[in-house]
Amino acid sequence: MNKAILFNFLVDKENNQIKVERSFEAPLDLVWAAWTEAAILDQWWAPKPYKAVTKSMDFTEGGRWHYYMLSPEGEKHWCLFDFDVIKPQISFSGSDAFCDEHAVRDSSMPQVRWENAFKADGEDTLINVLLTFKTLEDLETIVQMGFKEGFAAGLENLDQYFRSVLPKRG
Repeated sequence: MNKAILFNFLVDKENNQIKVERSFEAPLDLVWAAWTEAAILDQWWAPKPYKAVTKSMDFTEGGRWHYYMLSPEGEKHWCLFDFDVIKPQISFSGSDAFCDEHAVRDSSMPQVRWENAFKADGEDTLINVLLTFKTLEDLETIVQMGFKEGFAAGLENLDQYFRSVLPKRG
């Protein structure tokens, strides 16, 4: 890990959006796999000491990832992600929502549209994430819930995953 990791996090209240730009010292194919394969997602998605546990995942257009975050006390916080557009190793998008164990959305909680773009940068990969909320109140709720800190912690988990599976760089 010789160079600084890029991490930009911008809250755009005028457009009800959060924009995240993040670099990884890993090749595009591995970064793509880490964001699209349940077995790898479960290793990094949840901020420690939480764990992500996938109930089901169908990474196809119209498919769904249904998972929960398991707290150290054993509480399950269920979520789902509905995939709508997938361009392999370029981008994927869809909607994310809180739900129950039967994948019934919790309409009292914010839902968010994710657009994730991936770009090779030499041996590294750059990801741009655009989260769009229906209302400013929804955006502010997610920010107050600690989204920035939790997402940053998850991305650091992903760095650790890459260090564990890739040879050390010169």
